[in-house]
Amino acid sequence: MKDPNNTRNTMPRRGSPLWSYFVVVTLLGVAACVAAPAGLLTGPDVDALAGDPLFWILGVLIVAGELRPIITPGSTENSGASTSTTFSFAALLYAGLPIAVVLRAVALVTCGILWGRAPHRIAFNVAQYTLSLGAAWLVLGLFGHHPAPTATWVPGGPDLPVIALAGAAYFLCNDTLVATAIALHERVPLLKALRWDLGYQVLVHLALLGLAPLMVVAMDRSAAFVPLIVLPFIAVYLNASVSVRREHQALHDGLTGLPNRKLLTVRTEEALNEVRSALGTRRAPRRPSGTRPARGPGRIGARRRAPEEPRQRAGLFLLDLDRFKEVNDTLGHATGDRLLQLVAHRLTHSVRPGDLVARLGGDEFAVLLPAVRDEAAAREVAVRLRAALSEPVRLDGMTFDLEASVGIALFPDHAPDFDLLLQRSDVAMYNAKESRNGVEVYSPGKDRNSPARLSMLGDLRRAIDRGELELFYQPKIALHDGQLVGMEALLRWRHPDKGVLEPAAFLSIAEQTYLMRSITHHVVDAALAQTAAWWREDLTVQVAVNASGRDLLDAGLTETIENGLRARDLPAAALQLEITERILMNEPAYASETVGALAELGIPLSLDDFGTGYSSLVRLKRLPVEEIKIDSSFVRRLTTDPDDAVIVRSIIDLVRTMGLRSVAEGVEDGATAARLREMGCDAAQGWHFGRPMDAATATDWLRRRMERAPEPAA
Repeated sequence: MKDPNNTRNTMPRRGSPLWSYFVVVTLLGVAACVAAPAGLLTGPDVDALAGDPLFWILGVLIVAGELRPIITPGSTENSGASTSTTFSFAALLYAGLPIAVVLRAVALVTCGILWGRAPHRIAFNVAQYTLSLGAAWLVLGLFGHHPAPTATWVPGGPDLPVIALAGAAYFLCNDTLVATAIALHERVPLLKALRWDLGYQVLVHLALLGLAPLMVVAMDRSAAFVPLIVLPFIAVYLNASVSVRREHQALHDGLTGLPNRKLLTVRTEEALNEVRSALGTRRAPRRPSGTRPARGPGRIGARRRAPEEPRQRAGLFLLDLDRFKEVNDTLGHATGDRLLQLVAHRLTHSVRPGDLVARLGGDEFAVLLPAVRDEAAAREVAVRLRAALSEPVRLDGMTFDLEASVGIALFPDHAPDFDLLLQRSDVAMYNAKESRNGVEVYSPGKDRNSPARLSMLGDLRRAIDRGELELFYQPKIALHDGQLVGMEALLRWRHPDKGVLEPAAFLSIAEQTYLMRSITHHVVDAALAQTAAWWREDLTVQVAVNASGRDLLDAGLTETIENGLRARDLPAAALQLEITERILMNEPAYASETVGALAELGIPLSLDDFGTGYSSLVRLKRLPVEEIKIDSSFVRRLTTDPDDAVIVRSIIDLVRTMGLRSVAEGVEDGATAARLREMGCDAAQGWHFGRPMDAATATDWLRRRMERAPEPAA
């Protein structure tokens, strides 16, 4: 899979320094390419070439070398140390510059077309190699060597120093031309671009150029000896290809071709080290083996770097697609995969030169900015990414409108290392989702992952194992006759140091972690166990349990409840599940499946905190609930605020019209209870009727209440 981050085929902006450099080098190369064959090839030369099998053998070998390069470790494209370097340099030594230029140019154009490379890139490569071969030919000429098709030159032992100088000229010219293009593209100093991967390139060129004299000697002896020189190249190529393929698979995503988390880690560490160096606080670089930054010799492009600035920062974005699960569920994973590939393409063509786009898994992507000026500049990039993704997508005859949430974290402002930078960009991304702003920069004030929170999670995890979580029970009373409607189970944590904690102190933390599932299972199990104990004493009361948003995303919730009821021989009506209106309004697509399954099981459902979720009447009518609980924020001000009184009366009338039971929460005095009864409210709960009680106290309360006849509620 080709890496979408590789955008070397993109034409430089007209008038830019890189564009001007391309034009100058290409014109010089074209002039040299035209002058070499036109001025140096004569009629006898052409006749000699046409009848010489070595000419055709060299042509085939050069084309084959271009098609199958020895890919540089760390490279993300089929380019690298081409074996055609050996054959084209041998052609220069054996038959002169015109032959070498013509064969190499034909090979570059042919392979460029086959590989789908841009015309400007093919032209630059032809010019670059022409100038490099010309530099080597000038060195040979200085020492009196002028090989030609009709006057071939077979070097001897004393000629090796001259050949070494010619090879050095070839390498220096070639490397300088490419490094200059990279420096202009990445806006970095030329010396820095030259240093990138210099040791590897020198080593490879020593091997490739050093084999050229042996090739010339073999050609002079017999064309039959040429395959003996080619065989080592085949062996090296096969071994290198297997190694590079394995490395690429280990560092890249198989679906999109983007770098994966491992390669993102390496590139981010390199970027952080560069920033530390610029800030004077450089740490020792950490680069795993097999992740060498690379650029193929004789190719426009390398692992791109971003410019250094006096006050340099690095930025890491975490990007998550909104509602991508709906696409997968509706149209299937094949369409979802194609959509992810399109997203990868759009992202990589919307970032700046030197920025890196990676896929972390699912619909989550990361973007590394090795250098960014400040938060404002980082926001500009993020806004550009969202704008690129917002363009409508058409797949399988359908049009999609993509949206994404982006979280931004900067080094060293927000985190000192990669792990914390990734974590804080993740925090910022979820803040962007919650606020629906689309883009959020990390803010410590919005970070729930504080040391106190992490300590609380550790304590909560141990509390589950130690049985420190227990249920308290609060009664719901019918207002017209004082009958007991049910008991609501309320979770409490008997913290060994902080005493009894209410859910507000810890559930909001648990809901964002896997602990919520364990807590829910504990609550369901404890509530069913207590209900069964009461039913065995003929205290037949319905117990209500609250469900969180994460619970409704748990496909196993229904099965857990069903198994618990069956194990204790309880009917489904013995348990009621309370679901907040806000959860159902925010997650209708996911919640409806679980809610529907619970309704089919026969579990009575109650809609809690009604009046805070802005639900539509149509959606409310479709919900399989039997009870609506009026939020306490309206009930507490019922007797003092006329507006709240109007709201409560309207809710009661609406609920009655729909044939459901209305329950008022937070009733703390007799006046409020009396007003609710006048309005026609069915039931209420609050301190006026009974405070939350532990299991033993609630059991005694139930026994006493069952022993006496119910009295009208006051």
